[in-house]
Amino acid sequence: MNDLIPLLSVYVYVGFLVLISERAIKNELIGRKFLHIMVGNIAFLLPFFESREVMTFLAAFPFVILTFLMSPYSPIRIQSKTTLSGHALGLFYYSIAWTILAFFLFERPDAISMGIVAMSYGDGFASLIGTKYGKRKFSIFGATKSIEGSLGMFLASFAMFAVIQLYYGAEMSILILLLALIATIIEAITPKGLDNLSVSIAIALLYVGL
Repeated sequence: MNDLIPLLSVYVYVGFLVLISERAIKNELIGRKFLHIMVGNIAFLLPFFESREVMTFLAAFPFVILTFLMSPYSPIRIQSKTTLSGHALGLFYYSIAWTILAFFLFERPDAISMGIVAMSYGDGFASLIGTKYGKRKFSIFGATKSIEGSLGMFLASFAMFAVIQLYYGAEMSILILLLALIATIIEAITPKGLDNLSVSIAIALLYVGL
């Protein structure tokens, strides 16, 4: 019963974000990235969950199903401009990452949160800044990115890592600079939208390990 409030909060919050991104924001890219970035604020609800099963299978996993059904690969056609713009499975991978982290790192909501904000704020701002201002392109392992986008990734990740450490009462350390740099490198070399998996999982595991 104690998990009911954070669980409902997740659904209400995400539903509100979807409504705004689909109806209130006319630009498809902005709408998609608004959803991508703002969903990351779920990180601040994680400490209120008391059950691994509730967080994993009721809060996180349902979005794996929903985002797949909203993708072009779904057998059921659900129109969504936020999933049709950008990489078709980006939000699907996003949901898988949160589900995996929730199950395996439930006792470390701070680590899960680090992975989530790297994926949401970091990758989200990398895409926004890279799309609008990215002039200096580079390609590694088939992933075409920009210096400007990578700088946005680094700064947004670093800022949110600091916020997460403060939120969870951790002592600020130089570690977050290293993690922001690693997150930026992983995002730059990961192709085909898979950075929504690789960045979040790698950063969460590194945070625990370091």
